[in-house]
Amino acid sequence: MADRQYELVYILPPETTDQQAAELHEQVAGVVSRMNGTIDKTENWGRRKLAYEIAHFKEGVYVLEGLTGSGALVKELDRRLRVIDQVVRHIIVRVDEEKKVIDRTRTKRQSESERRRVRRGLPPQRQPGEGRSSETEEPDDDRFDAMEV
Repeated sequence: MADRQYELVYILPPETTDQQAAELHEQVAGVVSRMNGTIDKTENWGRRKLAYEIAHFKEGVYVLEGLTGSGALVKELDRRLRVIDQVVRHIIVRVDEEKKVIDRTRTKRQSESERRRVRRGLPPQRQPGEGRSSETEEPDDDRFDAMEV
């Protein structure tokens, strides 16, 4: 079975030091490497306010890990993160399916736009200087870019 892409977000207590967060990251990295997965990216979002109180905490340190691996890797990570007292909350989400939907939607919009332009007697692609001025125009439709990993 092919490897899939996942995002793991975990919340640590607000008093967690950078050293403690790095140690937990090393534990996660160890599990990922033993299960033949890879960590594609790691982002420490820092201390943020929680939406609601969890285990008497109103704030927490958020960490995002981008992973590639199998379903067995996800199960093992989930099992281990449940028993680590330092982790207040965690979630693992599969993101490769979302990317496929985003790409499909983007391709469909592009082809519909080209088809409409051809019906109006225009070239399929927008030409330089055509339409709105470039100062006020947004570069591209980036509504879906925020979801990309």
